[in-house]
Amino acid sequence: MSRARQIADLGSPAANGLSNRNLVKNGAMDVSQRATSSTGLGAANGYFTVDRMRMAIGDASAGRFTMAQTAVTDLSGFSKSVKISCTTADTSIAAGERLVLNYRFEGQDLQSLKSSSSSLKAFTVSFYARANTAFNLVSEIIFGADTSKNSEANQVNALTTSWQRFTMSIPAATNTQIDDVTTHDTDLMFWMHAGSTYTSGSNSTTLRPNVNANRAAGVSSIFASTSNFVEITGIQLEIGDTATPFEHRTFGDDLADCQRYFQKSYDYGTDIGTATTVGAMYHRHTAGENVSNRTPTITFPVEMRAATTTVVYSLNGTANAASDCGTGFTHSSDSTSTNFSGTDGTHGLSRLGLGQGKDAIIGFHYTADAEL
Repeated sequence: MSRARQIADLGSPAANGLSNRNLVKNGAMDVSQRATSSTGLGAANGYFTVDRMRMAIGDASAGRFTMAQTAVTDLSGFSKSVKISCTTADTSIAAGERLVLNYRFEGQDLQSLKSSSSSLKAFTVSFYARANTAFNLVSEIIFGADTSKNSEANQVNALTTSWQRFTMSIPAATNTQIDDVTTHDTDLMFWMHAGSTYTSGSNSTTLRPNVNANRAAGVSSIFASTSNFVEITGIQLEIGDTATPFEHRTFGDDLADCQRYFQKSYDYGTDIGTATTVGAMYHRHTAGENVSNRTPTITFPVEMRAATTTVVYSLNGTANAASDCGTGFTHSSDSTSTNFSGTDGTHGLSRLGLGQGKDAIIGFHYTADAEL
């Protein structure tokens, strides 16, 4: 394929023809708003540390793990990775068990992959990974909210103790649908543990109808030993049959992308639930105000993907409470009589009012979640 054709296929309006080619947000793992480490995981799905990186859990396993944003010092061009470490082993694997690092795409973000309403251009997934020992990590792409056009492809990646770049090139395909929606439509998955429900089939880098038995064939189990870990960074998905160098973005651009899905009032680097006034929201009302006038409006710095699920924290760090600051800015007491009902939108929220009829200042922090 000629260079001109590759650039044309990338579909970028930028002058250099190559920017914005990576369709994965925060692929370098630089942004981690919630925390830098979360322990005791394994009982539920969720976003715990590195933004946009979700852990998907299957049937209950006795295995437990830690998810952490980890410093990288031995891979040129990268300073962060996501690290999954086994803390409780589980060698008795039930059929439906799984542990997957899962990146979820909005359908509208993948429209450039389409060559028609139900067919795709060739594309390539690339990433860097290593483990504490030889380990088979299965990478998988799965498309389609419409089950009649639901398809997947995967491959086994043989990790070692050294960083390697892995590529998975997927040929153009038909009968695969990507809806133009703001909801979850496509998954990029990195399998680290699976039972026979997902491993009794075979691997293919050609898109095919999704069958559970094929999805993680050949995967190792991170829960085989408490010494086990897997590190990943530099995830990229781009149009074309060739993996180009990883597209680095500024931290500010990555953070703004991630804030479409999750944001907080706390300063970056401050853990959620910390007792602090830095970055706090304050609202003053008088005894004569009615309840509808006691609701402060917060405008988000970035418009969010959908109406949010919001949690309010007092200045002392108590969830579902606000600080009653009286007529000053002291916050020795929390008010759980605060009215938390309100409207959570994509551009902001009207969330908080005091039930008591008095002159008062209320102080609080918040998190707003619109994850896929």
